Amino acid sequence: MIADPFVQLRLLDLQAVDTALAQLAHRRRNLPELATIADCDQRASGVRSQLVDAETSLADLAAEQRRLEADVDNVRLRADKDQRRMAASGVPAKEIAGLQHEVTSLARRQGVLEDELLELMETRETAEAQVSRLQSELQAILAERATAEAARDEVFGEIDDALAKRRAERDRLAGTLPADLLGLYDKVRESSGGVGAAMLRQRRCEGCRLELSGSELGEVRAAKAEAVVRCDNCRRILVRTHESGL
Repeated sequence: MIADPFVQLRLLDLQAVDTALAQLAHRRRNLPELATIADCDQRASGVRSQLVDAETSLADLAAEQRRLEADVDNVRLRADKDQRRMAASGVPAKEIAGLQHEVTSLARRQGVLEDELLELMETRETAEAQVSRLQSELQAILAERATAEAARDEVFGEIDDALAKRRAERDRLAGTLPADLLGLYDKVRESSGGVGAAMLRQRRCEGCRLELSGSELGEVRAAKAEAVVRCDNCRRILVRTHESGL
């Protein structure tokens, strides 16, 4: 393949643009804000799971408290009814004795229920505090995520603007290159880690950083200026300049 030496020099300009595009894309994929957002999502998921468990437990405690309160009310109502019955006139003594025994039993039952209720209310208070703590923790994580997301979007905008400018620049440069030379460059770049053309500087390929051997240098020296030469080591296109040391 042959190409005007000045056209070959444009490959270095194109490579610089492609390298800048790759760097911008890499930066976009690896913004620290993305890691922060992923970490927030993971932590938020864990806290949400804990919050669901805590809220379920709190709901169970609330239901149990309502049941105990209803039991206390029923016992109290039954005791009040017995008290009114004992106070009524004409109640046989034997029935009064039975009522007194029942009232005493109901008082003990009420005391047990109220103790259980008090203990349950304390447990519920602790559960409510845990739910409140988890809700606050979740809100803090979501706020952190929102901040990181805003920062990410701002940097994304800057990177996307730079990418658009670089792509336009690449299109302009690519349009000045012969189709066969551009095709070779793109093919080599795709198979060589994003570098399709490299300068030959002081007998060293700037692509693989290896110095050409004596025979390789001889072949490059012997090649015409219009000839498109490639590095024997990395197969990238070698662009010769006044710095090549030939």
